[in-house]
Amino acid sequence: MKLFINIIIFALAFFSCNETASKKVYKPQSSGNINSLLVVVDDDLWGASVGEAIRRHIGSEIYGLPQIEPQFDLRQVPKSVFSDFVRMNRTVLKVQLSNEDGVKFYTNPYAKPQKMIVISGTSRQILAELIEQNSSKIISVFKNEELKERQRRIKKSLFNTAAVEKTLGVTLNVPSVYRIAKKEKDFFWIRRDTKTGIINLLLYSVPLQEFKSKDAFSQRVIQLRDSVAKQHIPGPVDGNFMTTETAYTPFSFFTEIANTKVLETRSLWKIEGAFMSGPFINFSFEDIKNNRLLVAEGFVYTPSEPKRDYVFELESIIKSITIQ
Repeated sequence: MKLFINIIIFALAFFSCNETASKKVYKPQSSGNINSLLVVVDDDLWGASVGEAIRRHIGSEIYGLPQIEPQFDLRQVPKSVFSDFVRMNRTVLKVQLSNEDGVKFYTNPYAKPQKMIVISGTSRQILAELIEQNSSKIISVFKNEELKERQRRIKKSLFNTAAVEKTLGVTLNVPSVYRIAKKEKDFFWIRRDTKTGIINLLLYSVPLQEFKSKDAFSQRVIQLRDSVAKQHIPGPVDGNFMTTETAYTPFSFFTEIANTKVLETRSLWKIEGAFMSGPFINFSFEDIKNNRLLVAEGFVYTPSEPKRDYVFELESIIKSITIQ
């Protein structure tokens, strides 16, 4: 009798597990270009104040680029066509009139990986206000998703960073299209060519100066990068060198990467005595354990080309850094 009961219990458990497994919903692979945001909103809203709020706040200009470029390429579709393959976009912002007000965040609702944010409002004015009030968080959620996707794509074909990792005591992921342009003690210049220019990554370390205040350290970062650039990054003519563009105010803030405090700085560079310039991003890691400041800086020179996605690629590489 006891054996019979055990068999019944086992059978029930077996079929219960199978039933649970059968209920798992398959999520197809999401799609979409990096930094391309699908905006699901009806045409009458898109063409009025709601659409203007989306374009002004979610598609706002990125700081630190020499020309106007938006955070995301916005692709609008009405709710009536939001089905089938259209739902597969990796990032989706849905804005709709409703009988309730609020902002909801969803992970992998139709595909994987995917982030969808739904903004609902009882009036156009409320929708516009919700967009403005939540724009920073919305941008952050979508940008983090795109960062993970860019890093995933980078891992498909990696550059051999063994020399960098051994010298600087870090791990990082760099696409295989890059190469080492210059190597000296505790300094690496890694770059790749584009059709019209070059994408550059500098990695080096200096003795630690702790982050006592953001403003004071921001000045130190600019002084340090100008000193290093003058020494290592020559211009097209003897005597030319890279420096920070003083007519553009650097934007700095503290962040954290792999449990390490980092000062992130964005601004423009130029070649002293030559008509060459572009954007740079500087990440200064406060490596207290090794009593040093690890600096990872990306700068872009691509005349006549958009620069947003190149800077984003460099940011994705830098944010893969882990200090050993």
